[in-house]
Order: sequence, then C-alpha cells, then structure tokens
Amino acid sequence: MEFETKDISFNNLKREARIAYSETQIYDLIIIGGGITGVGIALDASLRGLRTLLVEKKDYASGTSSKSTKLIHGGLRYLKQLELGLVKETGLERAVAHNNIPHLVHPEKMLLPIVNKGTFGKFSAMLAITVYDKLAKVPEKDRKKSFSKKETQELEPLLNSQILKSSIQYSEYRTDDARLTIELIKAAIREGAEAFNYMEVEEFIYENNIVKGIICIDRVAQIKREFKGAQVVSAAGPWVDVLRTTNRSKVGKSLQLTKGVHIVLPREKLPLESSVYFDAFDGRMLFAIPRANVTYVGTSDTNYQGNKDKICCTLEDANYILKATNNMFGIKKLEVEDIISSWAGLRPLIHEDGKSPSELSRKDEIFISESKLISIAGGKLTGFRKMAERIVNLVIESNKNLEPKGCQTKFYKIHSDSFQDYNEFETYLEQIKKEYDDILHSKYDAWYFVTTYGKNAKTILNSARSNSEEGIKSLLSAEIEYCIQYESCYAPDDYFNRRSGRIYFEIDSVKSNLDFIIDIFSKRFAWKIEQIVEMKNLALSYLEEVEAIQ
Repeated sequence: MEFETKDISFNNLKREARIAYSETQIYDLIIIGGGITGVGIALDASLRGLRTLLVEKKDYASGTSSKSTKLIHGGLRYLKQLELGLVKETGLERAVAHNNIPHLVHPEKMLLPIVNKGTFGKFSAMLAITVYDKLAKVPEKDRKKSFSKKETQELEPLLNSQILKSSIQYSEYRTDDARLTIELIKAAIREGAEAFNYMEVEEFIYENNIVKGIICIDRVAQIKREFKGAQVVSAAGPWVDVLRTTNRSKVGKSLQLTKGVHIVLPREKLPLESSVYFDAFDGRMLFAIPRANVTYVGTSDTNYQGNKDKICCTLEDANYILKATNNMFGIKKLEVEDIISSWAGLRPLIHEDGKSPSELSRKDEIFISESKLISIAGGKLTGFRKMAERIVNLVIESNKNLEPKGCQTKFYKIHSDSFQDYNEFETYLEQIKKEYDDILHSKYDAWYFVTTYGKNAKTILNSARSNSEEGIKSLLSAEIEYCIQYESCYAPDDYFNRRSGRIYFEIDSVKSNLDFIIDIFSKRFAWKIEQIVEMKNLALSYLEEVEAIQ
C-alpha cells in the first residue's frame, strides 16, 4: 500500500539489512531504552550532529512511557515538597511541548475542588497555584480562576455537594505519552539516527575497561548482535539498576520502583464536563480525565517489587481508585465491574530512606560508572527535553573529539508536517470532520485520527477510502499499514496499545477485530502458522491484562 506523506519509512520490513549495516558502524552515541527519556536523547543528539543508535528491548514506550496520566504538567503537588526547581522547569516545558507538537499537546483546564478536610484549603490552594502560574510563566488569560460553590457546581455538576466548598481552575496540558514517544523517535530517524525495537541488551563491550558497545539479543531473529560506540547511555527506566548491575557499577543510590494505576470507565458512568484534580481519602490526590467516549481516573502510588515486565491493576488498586471517585462525585456508585480497561506502570524513582512513595522526589538522577557508562533515572514525562539536553551536554563534555552544534530542540517541530500553532490544528480537525464524513465510523473518529497522527490523518483516511474493506475495518487496515510502514510497528500489541491506544480507549474495536488485525500483520511479515498462534495468544493475554482486575 502506497502513502503520500512527508514521513521517512521507519519499519521492520527490512530489519535484517538495517541491523547488518549498523553492526559495521562505530556510533558517537548508543542509547539503551526507547522510552520518552531515551528517544528525547536520540533526537537531541541527532540534531547536534552525533551519529546515534538507540535500542529498546521491547517496543518503544512499552514501559513507563505509555503508562502515565497522559498529562504534560508541572506537578502542582510537588510544591508541597518545596521542589520549586522541578516545578519551574517542567512548568516552563509545558508550553515548549505544546508549541513543538500542537496536535499531541492540548491545553486542558483543570478543576481543583476545595472540599471539607481536603489537602488544600482555599487560601493554600490559591497561594500554591499563584506560585505555580508564576514559575511556569503562564499567560495572564490562562492563569487561575476562583469559583464559589454554586459556580463550581455549574462548571462540574457531578461534584459531591455535601463536601464541596469552592474550586480553583488552572491550566495544564493533555497528551498521549506513547504517541509523543513515537513521534520523537520518528523525528530522530529523520535527523539521521538509527533505532531498533525488540533488541535487548545482554552485556557491554569493553576496551581498556571502558564501555565501548553493547551485546544484544535480537528478539525478532533470536540471535546475538553487537553494536559499537564511543559513548553508551542507559535510559532504561525501571531497568536502569539491572544494567548498572550488569556493568558492575551499582553502588550508592539506587532505584525505588513505585506502581501507578489508572482505570478506564465508560463516559456514561462518569460523564464529567471538566478534568478534575481531586482529593482521595488518604492525603493523596487523583486525576479524572474525560477523553472521547471514556473517562480515566488515577493514579495510585505504591511500592513495587514484583515482575517489572508484567504490572497489573489489582483488586486493591481498583478499589482504592473507585472509593476515592465515589466519594468525590455524586454519581451512582461505581463498581469494579464498571471498569472496561486499565493500565499500570512503574516510576523509577530514587530511593530515600524513610519516605513514602508519594514523598519521593521526581527529579532525575545521573550516574556515571568508572567504565564511563552514563545512566539516567527518575524525572517526569514533561521534563524529557531538558533531561535529554543535560545528557547530551555530558556526552559532549566527556568526548572531546566531537564537534557538535548547540541544543536545537527548544523550537524544533517534532512532527514531519507540523501544525504551526493550535489554531491551525483546530481548523484542520473541522476540515477532516467534513471531508471524511462518509467513512468515519463514530463521532470521535476525526478527533482520534487528527490528535493521533496530525496531518497524516488525511494520508490514512485517503487509504481507508480507497481500500476494499468496509466499515471500521477499512480504517483499521489503513491505520495498521501506516504504522507498519512508518512507525516501526512489528506486533499487533505495538499497534493496538502504543500506536493507537485502542486497547485502553476503544477496546471493543480491538476485541471484535482481533483476527483481522493479526491477519494483516501475518501477511506483511510472512509469519508461519506457529508465529500466528503465538501472536494471537500474546494479544489475548494483553487484552486479559487490561480488562481483568488481578
């Protein structure tokens, strides 16, 4: 299938040839980890002229970077911990991300209810958000607004009137974390980087006791691969300490993994007018975010010591979030059976003795081993660009033979055919609604395709209009083909999880078309019968994982 697009082909269809070439090269920088931090580093380094290779043991964004609350936010609650530097940096970065990829970073008004015995009183909340607005240099028109109880009820009728006192509205940004990660790695590829998913690091290559490369298991071909480079950086998130142990350099500070869970409810079960940042019953706070035909709520925050490759929503997690939600909103009591999907992810935070998960700092930490392996852990989704800048600066300082440009990412348009501003995005969305009304399957489809693929929505929709499938299958077929050709999609889960988010936000479209989806992949990659069976079983297990409360 041919597409008219400005994207550069980035796929696994000619994976073997790409790998064979990369094994002959000596890179300036090798990055381990295809989450938001790693791909951010890859883009920054490539823009500065560094020959860059990135490897990811599963799929891009398959760890923490597809499991956040999907907000680009400064972290209002970190003001209570006096992390002013973190709040300032991430607060300022919100507008940078919005300007650089408008179709993925959307302005979002957040409502903070002031309630009886809540975390914030009205005075403390007003003070905190005033500081928040000033640190982030929020424009006057978007700064906080205070509302009485009556005004708050008009804004959000579902809030529990028995505990509600007033509210404050403030500005944040909403995103799709996995899509942002995918767009960043695509941008890095456009700027000359190379990247492979399903490439798991097993050991390091040393020259004179200095790390000069990596030995990997290629999980597609099931053989070992070797890649060499002047500098290796580990941005492996929850697996950073595993690689530090492999490097025999895990000394001093270590990671403390905490689990965050979100549940997804049908919009009719929690039909919010606004996004709400609200009190739980134990001093924590949660977000409730309406998104198309669902509302998702989270996140929990508990210590985690289990299997890092399989993190699930437990009955305890679900009941915690449901209890808090039922307390805050005047709705028919939500039950576990109302949950249609969920996601659970790990935060790789830096351990501090005596602190609870919620008290741990969200600052990033950099480790440099005697063998010159650089590792970075911690940090927030919103701060990915600044973390990347710090790492690339460090790489350049450590490798004097490099002659790089300065950091280019502050004003870099991430998408290949970017909207120049949010007004252009909104105009384009209205055009798509009208132009493709004949093939759009639901009232959210235009919004979904434009907020997911930007101007490439038209590329996919044109393909859907011309293919031989009918109904939603025409859309799915065109979308999957695009993801295989231009977004390094290899497995069905890559598509319905991280490229599209359908497994969370449109799960029925996956369940009712699973065989169709798998058939497209099997034909494109010439899978044998046993591979088809394996991939279907994996897909079914992913569906069970997000649907079932363990």
